[in-house]
Amino acid sequence: MGARAPEPRQETPAAGGSGAFLLSLLLSAFALCGSLGLLFYARGNTIAMDVASLPWLNVRDAMFGVRIDALSQLMLLAVTICGFLVVLYSGSYISRNNREHPSEHGQGRYYFFTVLFIASMVGLVSSPNLFQMFLFWELTTICSWGLISFYGTKEALASGFKAMLITYGAGLFLMAAVILVYVNTGSFAFTAINQLSPALKTVVVAFLAIAAFGKAAQFPLQTWLPSAMTAPTPASAYLHAAAMVKAGVYLMARVVISLTIFPPKLALLFTGLAMVTMYVGVLQYAVQDDLKRLLAYSTIANLGYMMLGLAMGALGSPLALRGGLLHLIGHAFTKSLLFLSVGAISYATGTRSIRKLSGLGKRMPITALCFVLGAMAISGVPPFTLFWSKFLIVSGAIQLSTRWGIALAVLALTESVIGFSCFLRVVHKVFFGPVSPAAELAQDPPAGMTVALVILLLLSLGATFLGLPLIGQVVQGVK
Repeated sequence: MGARAPEPRQETPAAGGSGAFLLSLLLSAFALCGSLGLLFYARGNTIAMDVASLPWLNVRDAMFGVRIDALSQLMLLAVTICGFLVVLYSGSYISRNNREHPSEHGQGRYYFFTVLFIASMVGLVSSPNLFQMFLFWELTTICSWGLISFYGTKEALASGFKAMLITYGAGLFLMAAVILVYVNTGSFAFTAINQLSPALKTVVVAFLAIAAFGKAAQFPLQTWLPSAMTAPTPASAYLHAAAMVKAGVYLMARVVISLTIFPPKLALLFTGLAMVTMYVGVLQYAVQDDLKRLLAYSTIANLGYMMLGLAMGALGSPLALRGGLLHLIGHAFTKSLLFLSVGAISYATGTRSIRKLSGLGKRMPITALCFVLGAMAISGVPPFTLFWSKFLIVSGAIQLSTRWGIALAVLALTESVIGFSCFLRVVHKVFFGPVSPAAELAQDPPAGMTVALVILLLLSLGATFLGLPLIGQVVQGVK
């Protein structure tokens, strides 16, 4: 039998030059430049500007405005950098050259939801109060539904509905918390929670945590995230690495740093749920055949790491709080790198099946390097950012000086070992050995996709230097 002739892989002009793509790239670049400008202007200080209030509500503070502090700046870096790179990558991915989804249909709708998502996240993290945050919170839910159900298949529509049902249902608790704070304090400010009675404060914090757990796919509300892998892979990278799930982590971080006294029993409960979430995620690694679903469960486990750091910070460990926040930004870049590497694989081969792939390192050396180093980074191998964040979280657990803290440290380290072992197996199977038929014609993706991968790889190393100065400002302000 003769060898199969390679199929032409010339890039379609419409894929990289459509009006929707260029406009989206311009808008995402504007958001990125604006965020970087704010970062250099503020230098860790707080920028606040009131815009307006609703006259029929007797509220002490303005209801609408902008507040950029160190925590907001940390999130803005993740949201806008990853947003820009995802749009750049999408210019080639959403095309007829994509062997998994060879179509340019719906580009306008895809870029609309993507740019709206970026704008919603910028609005969410710059909100000065709970009321404005709730408005942008619900916008992210709508955008995630549009992107998860983008391809319009029965599975995609069902997954989009499931994600909306769980995250919107959890969001109702955020609305309830906003109402309780307003009725009892006459304010929507984050710090107004401190004015509540101890019993009511516990209820409000619990409601906020339910909303955060739904968004951040924490146990028992994590089931929507693996199903959401029906979204286009660049959208998955943004939703499940840098934006939607991080909104839940951001809300919990905002609550932790805003409260003078965090309800201790709730903090203990959240540490337990975070640890359960980590193991619900990591124990699913070995049975996955779909590379994206593997990354979905890895995301669940790493979100558990972030929540663990925040919860232990609420218990009085500043090291753990630093680690949880560093894990937030490091994971955004590292998991985006892994998702987009998988997108490059499916773009070139038409499959994400682990059992169908072998020898890709010989055909896609740049993609292979990015995935292998991304797998090392997500597993906490030094000198990547997630090594330092896990180091701080484990150190923070020991800092609690209790048997509970020591147990948390041991369990966290064990999770990392299990995760690293599973990623080693996948790396060996997919990138080494003989070249499988599915990988025979594969090659590294076009320039726009490759540039995004390389930048994210560098950020997986450099996020420590970007994040720690801001994190120091956040933790310094915690009483």
